[in-house]
Amino acid sequence: MITPTVIHPGDLEPSLLEDGQTYQTRRRILKLDATTLLSLMLALLTAIPARLIIPGTTDIGRPAIVVCLGLFAWWVLVRLNPRLAMVGPNPIRWALLIYWLSILASYGTGFLRGLTGMEANSSDRWLLGTAALSGVILTAADGITNWERFRSVLRAFVLCAGFLALIGLVETALARDVTQYLVIPGLAEKGPAPELQARGGGLRVASNTTHYIELSAVLATALPFAIHLARYSATKTQRRMMIFAGILIGAGIPATISRTGIVAVLIMAVCLMPLWTWRLRYNGLMTCVAMLGALAAAKPSFAATLLDMFTNFNDDPSITSRTERYELVGYYFAQTPWLGRGTGTWVPPQYQYLDNQWLATALCNGIVGIVALAGLFLTAMTLAIIALRRASTAEDKHVCAALISTQLIAMFVSATFDSLWFDTYATVVAFTIGLCGAVWRFTHPARRVRTSTVGRA
Repeated sequence: MITPTVIHPGDLEPSLLEDGQTYQTRRRILKLDATTLLSLMLALLTAIPARLIIPGTTDIGRPAIVVCLGLFAWWVLVRLNPRLAMVGPNPIRWALLIYWLSILASYGTGFLRGLTGMEANSSDRWLLGTAALSGVILTAADGITNWERFRSVLRAFVLCAGFLALIGLVETALARDVTQYLVIPGLAEKGPAPELQARGGGLRVASNTTHYIELSAVLATALPFAIHLARYSATKTQRRMMIFAGILIGAGIPATISRTGIVAVLIMAVCLMPLWTWRLRYNGLMTCVAMLGALAAAKPSFAATLLDMFTNFNDDPSITSRTERYELVGYYFAQTPWLGRGTGTWVPPQYQYLDNQWLATALCNGIVGIVALAGLFLTAMTLAIIALRRASTAEDKHVCAALISTQLIAMFVSATFDSLWFDTYATVVAFTIGLCGAVWRFTHPARRVRTSTVGRA
């Protein structure tokens, strides 16, 4: 029996201020705090098609990415003022710093080598993109004040993902692009919308993202949080809302006809099921079987296509095209193995598409870059594991397991497409990395770290 509490017990613990003698409540909710801005960013990221940008800019000009850059500037300004800075450490900052140093080292190496105009522009764009992702990571890790605000931003993320899934399902049902009706006055289109791509007996949809695999990865990342909130939301209305959003998200993943999303769901299940009761495992399994059965009955050719993706690897061009590039990658990697050719300089279509973020990182940032990127994922996952061990309630343990699954998913999907080149998914990954830092802070044994909060800005 699940008995969710309206107020998390940890939120009632006061925060110790700088003087060491004065306490303040962490339940004071400001009108404009980190959670509000993160929720706004997620709404802009998912509600506005990815191709819509501020006129005169590149994809960095997406409204959501502009907010991310603002979050980065906000965090830097807070760190420069000791009265506003967070009290106590957070290991995610050090992992991000190491990643930044690897990016900057490869950036300098690229310009020493000599870059084409396209490569130089792409390299500069990558630095701006890294700043945007850093803003999300640091704001989520340091700016969320308590468990209540943590739940709030999770709800926003699940609802936004549910909207993405709904758009994708409508496109599947109507067999047409509906994002053309989501044009926002004042924004410009940087390119055409992704076409509905025929694959076997179905049509692949991308919703408001830029690629089918990206949509599947975003939805798979949101699904564990939908399940968590469906179990532990405080009110029946909220639980029903999260169940509905979870069904939309779960149904939207196969609509992309992507192996990536399905395998990501399996990774999620491996992480969460050990914390479930046998009844919940049975209900989850029966729900999946029912959805697949309904899909097979409604459109047998679509179900056959999904099955064929996992039984016909040798003749699948999406797999063979990736493996055929290994020799090319090895040739270029051998030339500059340590720091790579330069940050962001492997620019399709000037060079071949790799569909593998690990290979792209190896070419652009070398061995140092791969270690730094893997270290960022592993640090976030380790912090979530530590928080899981510290947690004293089933709810806290479950959300920590959900965060662990997102980092395993991130490492897996980075081998199936150029994940960090796709802004929607890259931003979602940055968001989950920051949440790992937040739960580590919330469960820390030291009061000064556990209850730390930024001063009022």
